[in-house]
Formats: sequence, structure tokens, C-alpha cells
Amino acid sequence: MDQPKRILIVEDDVDIANVLSLHLRDERYEVVHSADGNEGLRLLEQGGWDALILDLMLPGVDGLEICRRARAMTRYTPIIITSARSSEVHRILGLELGADDYLAKPFSVLELVARVKALLRRVEALAKDSRIDAGSLQIAGLRIDPLTRDAAVDGKPIELTPREFDLLYFFAQHPGKVFSRMDLLNAVWGYQHEGYEHTVNTHINRLRAKIETDPAQPERILTVWGRGYKLSAAGGDAPAQAATHKDAP
Repeated sequence: MDQPKRILIVEDDVDIANVLSLHLRDERYEVVHSADGNEGLRLLEQGGWDALILDLMLPGVDGLEICRRARAMTRYTPIIITSARSSEVHRILGLELGADDYLAKPFSVLELVARVKALLRRVEALAKDSRIDAGSLQIAGLRIDPLTRDAAVDGKPIELTPREFDLLYFFAQHPGKVFSRMDLLNAVWGYQHEGYEHTVNTHINRLRAKIETDPAQPERILTVWGRGYKLSAAGGDAPAQAATHKDAP
């Protein structure tokens, strides 16, 4: 029998944490709750977590610092930020620091549980794909390694958030194919919710800023008006080439 997934909740609102814990345990997850940032960080550093649900406003170490520390750790832990700080600045800052998702309070507990389940499914699928691929993808001047989660443009390493990496890797696996925003939400984020398509736009724009010579005139990730986006491969949408780690420099 598989071990239950372990989820750490760092949330100072005990009522929210209790309700969320109850629903997650109903889904057979093992849940540990901390109401303090210092204790939450200590628990996180003990390792072995499959997901972290993190509030921003915490006594002690705040949520953004915990997110930053989590992304400096060797083991990748999926992070969902939940916070009353619903401004665009805080949402983008949390995503830039490496959070996988952001849900503003007040939120639906059922939606949060659905996002946790979708995030864990996506992480498992990517891990499985990485084990199968066992090599990097090279396309349109990009090199993307699913095992080390490194990426480079024209030989120069670039820093990507976890979601930016997943989005770019998905495009690289399907060069030339057009995906709508809802397609990308389902494939990369793991869920389809009306009204969240703007999240795709935001990530596309941030990804273009990192991989395009001129983000205002993109040559790699192209907009297909009325349909969606595609990754244009160098040489006319040719299939991506896989390179084994043994052959990598």
C-alpha cells in the first residue's frame, strides 16, 4: 500500500487550518499544521513533505521568506500560497519566489483541495516523464533538462520559477502545436477554471521576457490569434531533439 502524501500547512488562522486539514485528511493525506512561521520553517527543513500550503502573514518568519528558503532546498516541494494579500504585487512576488499557485482569501476550501490534488498529480506526471525521457530537449536555441530542471537560451543558463519551467517544457514537448489558454491550464496547472486564463497570459509574458531577444516581437513563443500559443521550432517547427545526459557537455 502506498504511503499517504504528507502536507504541511503553515497558517496562523486556526479555524481555516482546521477546516482545511479535515478536508485533506478526508482525501487520505497526512496533514501537519503550524500556526507560527518559525515552527513552520523548522518543520519544512525536516523534509519529507509532498506539498506546502503557506500563508503570507505569519508571526515570526513570514510566508515569503519561507517560500524563498524552500526553493533554496535540494528537494523540490510544491507550494500553494494562501493569503489575504490579494494584490497583484504580492501574487506575482510569491510566484517569482517559486510558489506553484496562489489563492487569495477568502477562498473555497474545496477549490484549494482540488488544486492540491491537481498539483500533486502534475508533479507525479512530470517526475514520471523525467524518468522516461532521461535526457534534455533542444529546440529553437533552448536546452531544457527535465531531470535537473535547468534551462538555457543560446547556451546561457536562465532562472525559471517551477511553473515557468513546466510551461516551457510542455511547449518544447509539442513544438508547433497550438494550445488555448484553457488547454495550458489543464496540462500545466492541472485544472480548468473559468476566469483563471489571465494566469496563463502572465506566465507567457514572464517567460518571453526570459527567452526572447525582444519580448515585444517574440520569435519562440508565438501568439496564434483567436486560438492560443505555440512554440515555434527553429527550421520550421521540426521535432525537438533529445540529448542523453551522457552526451551533454
